[in-house]
Amino acid sequence: MEKNNIITRKKRILLKLSGELFSSDLSHIDRNSILKIVSEIKSVSDNKNFELAIIVGGGNIWRGADNNFMDRVHADKMGMLATVINAIALSDLLNKNSIKSRVFSNDIVTGLVEKFDKDLVVKCIEKGEIVIFAGGTGRVLSTTDTSSAVRAIDIKADVLLKATKVDGIYNADPKKNKNAVKFEKISFDDAINKQLKVMDLQSFSLCKNMNIPIIVFDFCKKGNLKKVLDGEKIGTMVNGL
Repeated sequence: MEKNNIITRKKRILLKLSGELFSSDLSHIDRNSILKIVSEIKSVSDNKNFELAIIVGGGNIWRGADNNFMDRVHADKMGMLATVINAIALSDLLNKNSIKSRVFSNDIVTGLVEKFDKDLVVKCIEKGEIVIFAGGTGRVLSTTDTSSAVRAIDIKADVLLKATKVDGIYNADPKKNKNAVKFEKISFDDAINKQLKVMDLQSFSLCKNMNIPIIVFDFCKKGNLKKVLDGEKIGTMVNGL
């Protein structure tokens, strides 16, 4: 299979895991779902050709933007806390599987996880530890996608992997439109102009400005994370073309 040179020549990876990957019914942390995540990460943890950091969403527990019956600022803060819960759970299971990991968050949470410190985070990554980011950027009215782009910039990631339940980016929702067409590659400008919903426009713009390519792929298919990191062309590549 033809290799994806962006991966094979790159090293530092930021993997974005949406909250929906932590649960089958989007209401809690599902044991089988999180064990699948751990299994996928474990399958690549011995690969010394790259450094891995992870950022998690919290939509399986709480989505601030969807709760319009309450103050949006408060709802977003609750969403940040939800990401911390997912991050702690993931770190616990990784460590139990002999995969050293540490959770960092902004100062919205104290005493539960480590406070984000850019220099310390980079040192941990360079030592081969898996860093897990939670709490977004600490700012309300900001999505986890935007937080992913910001953290990718913070750690000078070479590529941002967005793990989803869909095998790439389509011109329409493939679950609703059987004629939806998948993009194998798409430029940042086209993704922004077409207002593709797979990530918000700000995250696309940030990655474009810092020349950080994005790969959107189906994380639920066993072995796909390893395939992406091995350079196989799966999912959709978003870059400057």
